[in-house]
Amino acid sequence: MKVIETPLTAPFSAIRWRWMTPLVIGAMFGVAVLTSPVVRTLFQLEGLRWLYIFLLAFLGTGALTPLMVWVGHRWNLVDAPADRKIHLIPTPRLGGLALYGGFVGSLLLNSIVPDWMVAILIAGSLLLIIGVIDDIRELPASVKLLGQLLAAGIVIASGKVLTLFPAGPLGETANILLTLLWIVGITNAFNFFDGMDGLATGLAVLMAGFMGVVAFETNQAGLGWLAVAMMGAGLGFLPYNFRGTKPAVIFLGDGGSTFIGFTLACLAVKGNWADSSPIVSFSNPLLIFGILIYDMVHITVERVLTGKVTSVKEWLDYVGKDHLHHRLERALGSRQASVAMIFLFTICLGLAALTLRHAGPMEAMLLLIQAGLIAGMITVLEISGRRR
Repeated sequence: MKVIETPLTAPFSAIRWRWMTPLVIGAMFGVAVLTSPVVRTLFQLEGLRWLYIFLLAFLGTGALTPLMVWVGHRWNLVDAPADRKIHLIPTPRLGGLALYGGFVGSLLLNSIVPDWMVAILIAGSLLLIIGVIDDIRELPASVKLLGQLLAAGIVIASGKVLTLFPAGPLGETANILLTLLWIVGITNAFNFFDGMDGLATGLAVLMAGFMGVVAFETNQAGLGWLAVAMMGAGLGFLPYNFRGTKPAVIFLGDGGSTFIGFTLACLAVKGNWADSSPIVSFSNPLLIFGILIYDMVHITVERVLTGKVTSVKEWLDYVGKDHLHHRLERALGSRQASVAMIFLFTICLGLAALTLRHAGPMEAMLLLIQAGLIAGMITVLEISGRRR
């Protein structure tokens, strides 16, 4: 298959390769240095294993991403412009493979694969494969949903279940159903946010960062290392996916966005986020993932009330520009401003989540109410912009 190269579409033309070359060379050199046993041992002796994992994920993803750009253009595995999309040039959508390689590689090279993590990685890998297939040849929404249910079932079967409800047959059943709803819901909600350059990747970095801080504060080192690996992989991918006013050279694709959303959702299930009560512990991920939950609830209610969807199948198949980033773009008049607003909202909710470690149920409820009020303010803003 011959690839026609123009200044806008050539992945390794002089225009694009000029700025990517130093990044690739530097990343490859960094990976070579970090994989040295002497360097790895030095980081561990200094108590900087978290930094070693971060750097390895960051540089590994940075080195793999240009390869995925080349593969995408070489085999025409690109996301073509369309009416429901906002990009203007064909863009490779295999970025999830590069991020996955940097993320998983940093864990395997550090021998950080405890039993509880195996199920998450296997299930996440399954969703990555389904997502990449969907990027190459579009799959029915029902098939993707079945894959997500299977992946969530693998994690639940391994013993990772939310414990919001008390012990007992009824409570345990409710916990399993809540866990299933949480994992599948967050996975899809995160996938919906992969609609603007840098948005999904930046959200992954922020959410993983807040969960990592809480994990290390509560002596959950394994959970913290996994969050750090996600941060590093996301930041390694970001220079290629977010370039200010210039178009991205590669997208995460459904494979990358579903893998990230699923992994982050499972981290929330695995973690013990507070020392006081299950309600307080559950409130922590509610705040960190608040932006995703808000958008999912908003579009569902609006689509049902306006008659855009009348069944579950129609909801699964519906594709439109009614997500928060689209609405904020219309209100603010800028994609960059829309992304910045969402990042600021996420940071506000994440900072609130950090205060929950020693909070009581009343403080947790107040913080959740505060998050709801912030969401209400954003709703008023975007509705006002839509009317204008």
